[in-house]
Amino acid sequence: MTKLRWGVLGAARIATQKVIPAMQQGEWSEVVAIASRDEAKAGRAAQAAGIPRAYGSYEALLADPDVEAIYNPLPNHLHVPWTVRAAEAGKHVLCEKPVALNADDARSLIEVRDRTGVIIQEAFMIRAHPQWMRVVDEVRAGTLGELRAYSGVFSYFNDDPANIRNRAEYGGGALMDIGCYLVHTARMVFGREPARVSGAIERDSRTGIDRVTALGLDFDPGQAVGLCATQMVPSQRVQIFGTRGRLEIEIPFNAPPDRPCRLFLDDGSRLGAPPQTIELPVANQYTLQGDLFSVAVRKKSQPSYPLEDSIRNMRVIDAIVRAASSRRWESL
Repeated sequence: MTKLRWGVLGAARIATQKVIPAMQQGEWSEVVAIASRDEAKAGRAAQAAGIPRAYGSYEALLADPDVEAIYNPLPNHLHVPWTVRAAEAGKHVLCEKPVALNADDARSLIEVRDRTGVIIQEAFMIRAHPQWMRVVDEVRAGTLGELRAYSGVFSYFNDDPANIRNRAEYGGGALMDIGCYLVHTARMVFGREPARVSGAIERDSRTGIDRVTALGLDFDPGQAVGLCATQMVPSQRVQIFGTRGRLEIEIPFNAPPDRPCRLFLDDGSRLGAPPQTIELPVANQYTLQGDLFSVAVRKKSQPSYPLEDSIRNMRVIDAIVRAASSRRWESL
């Protein structure tokens, strides 16, 4: 089996600093081209990363017959348009999260995927990491007893109004940027969809983006609560509670690629007693994500998390926004 040849749309920071270097370490992924609307910028990015070809337009990259798959890290409002154009050019697409601005937007990708026959997947890199696989395995095995609750926090500080994450018209804000991880992992842990959701949003008066969003997901039985913020001290932690135990993920989302990750398992036998530490091997979740996608393309198999799952995640996000406006529980 040969490596899948990738092209990258744009020289976004996540691409140049995280995803491209990680994919270049992959067993089944090869980055052969990068494009930017600024040809000089594309050239600098290609030279820095040792990528053979650089293009001054996205169209030129999509026309390259040597490129088999596209990684799309463009701003949120460009995810669907350029994913569609890439698929129609015959390229498989790994698109950054959130895959769309809302569920209706995301549904349009189903028709494109089915019509073109390519694989389109949302780039939630966390689900490729061994720590989340272990979390799901422990929950399914009954280690925690009956699952009762999920609690998560994800935050950072960025109040620059010119930053793309603070542009409401481009799909910026806490919920779309990082709250989507809380929604996705809660759904992943419970293994089903919430019956209803609640939400509370505090908006930045200058930019209009949600700078703090609180969310509640009713899994009936079981509850998930989360807090995401873009103007708060950087922090992230997830705890999962059952009738017999508690599992804590130390660094759930930005898992370090150069040292082991840790889970803390508390059996509840004595309040305040040190929990058992579960250490996971060193892994780069972006490398694993790229290789899993590449193998799926080569084997002509569907990814573990298809587009249908992305649409379900977007439905929950849409409902959280509605709930914050209506100030009541919203069903899906």
